[in-house]
Amino acid sequence: MTRQLDYREIHEVFTRFHTSEPEPKGELEHINVFTLLVAVVLSAQSTDAGVNKATRSLFSLADTPQKMLDLGEQRLMDHIKTIGLFRNKAKNVIKLSYILVDRFDGKVPSSRAALESLPGVGRKTANVVLNMWWHHPAQAVDTHIFRLGNRSGIAIGKDVKAVERAIEDNVPAEFQLHAHHWMILHGRYICVARKPKCPLCLIRDICGFEGKD
Repeated sequence: MTRQLDYREIHEVFTRFHTSEPEPKGELEHINVFTLLVAVVLSAQSTDAGVNKATRSLFSLADTPQKMLDLGEQRLMDHIKTIGLFRNKAKNVIKLSYILVDRFDGKVPSSRAALESLPGVGRKTANVVLNMWWHHPAQAVDTHIFRLGNRSGIAIGKDVKAVERAIEDNVPAEFQLHAHHWMILHGRYICVARKPKCPLCLIRDICGFEGKD
């Protein structure tokens, strides 16, 4: 079992991430906080690239909750039919748009609890929006971060909430804002699931993965 890295090791990991990419960005395209929220909802079990391809024309027509309601569920489905689970996602987007208009004056709320009250929005989605739009140091743990955290020893946990807490507890404060972006990008492109690209890894000498090349 991989051991939890200590403070000095984790500090060095994120120092290297910062040096390599000082301002990491999420890859979902958006115009405002509403389109960011919709993009994240649509990205569940889908690739960011696939979502971006579908939402470019969608967001040119519907970039507010009211415009999304005016567009309607059927036309929304026509835009996102290339995305997995598009029918259910379309229902959720229309429902959350209605709730935003009805309960939040057409504005996306900035608390985790309020965000999680919206259809199709779980803790991970709420954390992405809080982090990317309001620059809150929320840790949105997806499959890439869960894998990297446990494999490397940066943040060990049996489930996503445990890994989220491990990141909050173990990553130095100065790196918290961008921690999930550095980790997701590293997990997506270097520390991949089946055959991690260890020779290309900039934290290879610190990583606790026993199977590294």
